[in-house]
Amino acid sequence: MTATKEVLENLGFRRAKLSDAERLLEIYSPYVIDTAITFEYDVPSVEEFRGRIEDISSEYPYIVCTYKDEIIGYAYAHRHMERAAYQWNAELSIYLDMNYKSLGVGKILYGKVIDILKLQNVENVYGCITTENEKSVKFHEKLGFKFIGIYPDTGYKFGRWYDITWLGLRIADKNQAPKPLKAIHEVDQDAIEDILKF
Repeated sequence: MTATKEVLENLGFRRAKLSDAERLLEIYSPYVIDTAITFEYDVPSVEEFRGRIEDISSEYPYIVCTYKDEIIGYAYAHRHMERAAYQWNAELSIYLDMNYKSLGVGKILYGKVIDILKLQNVENVYGCITTENEKSVKFHEKLGFKFIGIYPDTGYKFGRWYDITWLGLRIADKNQAPKPLKAIHEVDQDAIEDILKF
């Protein structure tokens, strides 16, 4: 059995808990310190990160992926733009432990977040990616995301400017009026658990 297959056959998925904050921050920190994948300059405190989990998961899916009961990645959605007409849109984020990248974990994790968003009646999902992160751009394209555009020279980190690329995916029929948006706690919780099974 290959290492990739062994990992994929031992994955688990569940909703994030506040007690996960320290481990999730361990996964996130290298992206802040060593990359321009996130434009955050400083690693947040555990308390601040816990607050982010609480805020986001009160409205949207915040999902962790485990391998043999250790968290190896997480993904979540949050509101994309604030005006009322934008309410059916969500922006996605995903971070994997550096040791578990390029194994197919991200595709499964993203898919579960998107399936939950469909239950919430979200219509469009978006990814905002540092343009030089070609792996992430290709990852989104393989999932069906379409190129929208580039914001040139819009993030300054490590002494230089970076472009960002926006990609989007429609996950509902645009020819029908959208159904009322639901917060995650308003969705059938058994349906969410069914999505998380693996």
